[in-house]
Amino acid sequence: MILASWFKAAKLALCGANGSTKPASALRFCAIIGAAAIFVIVPIEGRAAYPDKPIQITISFPPAGATDVLARAVGNQLAKELDQSVIIENRAGAGGAIGLVAGARAAPNGYNLYLAATTNQAIAAAIYKDQAASLVDDFVPIGLIGFVPHALVVPASLPVNNVQELIAYIKKSPGHYNYASQGVGTLSHLEGDLFKVQNDLDITHVPYKGSVQALPDVVNGLAVMMFDSVTGSMPLVKGNKLRFLAVASSERVSLLPNIPTLKEAGIENVVADNLFGLFAPKDTPQEVIHTLSTALERALKNPQLVSTMAAQGAELRFGPAPELANVIADEHSFWGDVVKRADIEAQ
Repeated sequence: MILASWFKAAKLALCGANGSTKPASALRFCAIIGAAAIFVIVPIEGRAAYPDKPIQITISFPPAGATDVLARAVGNQLAKELDQSVIIENRAGAGGAIGLVAGARAAPNGYNLYLAATTNQAIAAAIYKDQAASLVDDFVPIGLIGFVPHALVVPASLPVNNVQELIAYIKKSPGHYNYASQGVGTLSHLEGDLFKVQNDLDITHVPYKGSVQALPDVVNGLAVMMFDSVTGSMPLVKGNKLRFLAVASSERVSLLPNIPTLKEAGIENVVADNLFGLFAPKDTPQEVIHTLSTALERALKNPQLVSTMAAQGAELRFGPAPELANVIADEHSFWGDVVKRADIEAQ
């Protein structure tokens, strides 16, 4: 409206009320001013409010795993808060790097977001030194979502009932057993490797492309153990196909009050809370980040969403962008040191 008033005043000054009393040069300027008003004013007044089309959230893991379950549940609620569709895009592989790069290279317009398992990405960054994208450098944090604890799972048919019995069982037949993971460079891999090293186990790592591919082989005994998310493993535990021996989180999980932490089970220094956060590509407008952060905070306070995810082992808790930025910095520092001390390299 300010621009419209300015153009009107300029036109009156140069052209008069009907444009007929001014010199030809002024009339030509009048025409230019009128045309400019059309091009400048119309876009400003006609600009659609964000978001006016579907939003895509990329994740680094395949369907049905913990990250996918969390992304779809949070995405559905976020869609309600934003009154716009939210689509989940699964880009699995390379320890999360494929999805990370896809998220970083997407247009920074608010319609391309990335939901990260920040712990996994910190580990991958430490193992893969030449990654084409960085969660720290190539993204803008929107908000912390919460955490999905990992647990040590074994086949229900395995004749062990606790962690120490598992260790003894594996040591009876050195080199005979496998342990599964969600893929090289994932949290699942690092937990398994640390468990192996700290307990001097002769056991072979078999990586998969996510929990959905790995868990059937654990159920069938092709792998005797795996560190997996509580969310991903819970259906098979409830179906008496798998058994939880311990959780890898710093504290016991509210959903599994009778399952000890690894520390309580006698295993030190294998602790991971498996945090998740929502990000946008670098250079996404700050006003868009604010809109998304506000909507995410509202979404994570929805009682039904909180209770539904809690029943699957995920604990939701919103954290503003600065808190998420601190989390990813701390995670990269911590897991970088762990990878270095454990001398873990890409396979």
